[in-house]
Amino acid sequence: MGTGSDRKQEYEQAYQAWQQQLASLHRVLLKGESLEPPRMKGLLNREARAKERYDTAREALLGLDTAHGDDPFSL
Repeated sequence: MGTGSDRKQEYEQAYQAWQQQLASLHRVLLKGESLEPPRMKGLLNREARAKERYDTAREALLGLDTAHGDDPFSL
């Protein structure tokens, strides 16, 4: 990935992006905001991609880079 400061910056950016998507999703699921089905699908996809980016950045920050098959529990 990069240096420690790069990893921290990527983590912070990924976290903020995920939180923004999660807040949008919560407005729909918890606060009753209405969305057309195609827009809801898009919102769910954006939140999922943001969460994946966050998880990857978190693993890199923690030194758990599982993207290269280092995960002993992967099949």
